[in-house]
Amino acid sequence: MKIRALIVDDEPLARERVRSMLYDEADIEIAGECGDGPAAVAAIRKLSPDLLFLDVQMPGMDGFEVLRAVGKDRMPVVIFVTAYDQHAVKAFEAHALDYLLKPFKPARFKETVQRAREHLANRQAGVVSKNLAALLGQAKPERDFISRIAVKTGERTVFVKTSQIDYVESAGNYVVLHVGRENHVVRETLTALEGQLDPKKFVRISRSMLVNADQIKELQPLFKGEHAVVLHSGKQLTMTRGVRELQEALKFA
Repeated sequence: MKIRALIVDDEPLARERVRSMLYDEADIEIAGECGDGPAAVAAIRKLSPDLLFLDVQMPGMDGFEVLRAVGKDRMPVVIFVTAYDQHAVKAFEAHALDYLLKPFKPARFKETVQRAREHLANRQAGVVSKNLAALLGQAKPERDFISRIAVKTGERTVFVKTSQIDYVESAGNYVVLHVGRENHVVRETLTALEGQLDPKKFVRISRSMLVNADQIKELQPLFKGEHAVVLHSGKQLTMTRGVRELQEALKFA
């Protein structure tokens, strides 16, 4: 029998990596892919996959919240995928079948898939669900988010408080920190930096931009259903994510 797998990650490239590696696993069939938590919950309920590759850190609704929404009765075998929660790995390692730490190597991926294959063959999925249910009943582990970002300027290093940042803009393998009238360039990808910032403080309004929630004054409609995020400074930023999704994120900011 085919093992039906669902891939959940907010980064398309991350989903593509899992998908490409599964092509070599003849007994695994990709049932679907999701780019956010709510879509994942709906897909799990509809598709009832055997195996779930689940990103831990996603904006709006993280992997743990997805599993809480699904409930233990419909829980597939879960393989957590994480890029940033290295300090939290031990907190859920005993509860999931396995985890993959980005960027994972093909050999590590194959090892994890083999564990899933053996687990399903031995009909032990109920044990995994029980362990996950125990995990989900616990308080979420506290995470430490950065409060300052080191910016190198010549021979100097300036420490920028994250609370003072208006918004962060992607520039390839760099990000630009917009702080009042000053701009600071840091060699870091937007996705990597997002994983280090408190998601209750910084929300993504597009693929290339994170905004400090405390700096958002209002949303203004543009045309063809688009909106602009207006900061207290008067700066207007074009938003490409849904208004409802942003409003939901701001409820917890």
